[in-house]
Amino acid sequence: MKRLAVLFSVFAAAVAAPLAHADGPVLVELFASKNCRSCPAAYKAMDELEAQRDDVRVLTWPVDYWDYLGSKEKMALPESKDRQRGYVERFSLRGPYTPQAVFNGVKQAPGNKASKVGAAFSEAQAQPDSGIRLVSKNGNVSLKGETGSLTDLWWVTYLKDEDNQTKMPNPVTSARQIGPWLGGRADIELPACESGCMLIVQEAGFGPVLAVMDVR
Repeated sequence: MKRLAVLFSVFAAAVAAPLAHADGPVLVELFASKNCRSCPAAYKAMDELEAQRDDVRVLTWPVDYWDYLGSKEKMALPESKDRQRGYVERFSLRGPYTPQAVFNGVKQAPGNKASKVGAAFSEAQAQPDSGIRLVSKNGNVSLKGETGSLTDLWWVTYLKDEDNQTKMPNPVTSARQIGPWLGGRADIELPACESGCMLIVQEAGFGPVLAVMDVR
């Protein structure tokens, strides 16, 4: 218990710095599984991060490639594995692993390593502002800005608060592309949202996350 307390005090100090450049919240994506022994520590780290800051959004992507070690990960999605494979290629990793945390699509680190999580979070924060803005009005979203490459719009649903009966922070239940975007202004009619929903603007090929909006 003492060792865990020290771990989170180091983590808290690492992420306490003020926002440097990026204007919107940092999206932290955690890839995890119930058969991953190191994942509970990552869940606590992500919970701490969300509790301490209002400029972060956390999603957990359940994966099932550890099912042979024990019980089946019933929440696993094909989209989780596809997304993690994209990050494996982007970051030139030897392969997927859990718990992996990805920060705004620009940095990655083991989600249970407090010092590495804090450093990756700070680096993601320090990225220049994309200049892309999302404004919600009457159930629709206005997207404005310029991008130098093809950009994907992702609509992600997840479980939050009393709907989340797992230990995973905000586990993803579905993910789909709702259209490409090449810059300029776009008015988006959002699908219905039953629990937690998030709109993610991300460079194609699982590149940097340019903007994110949590839809309440």
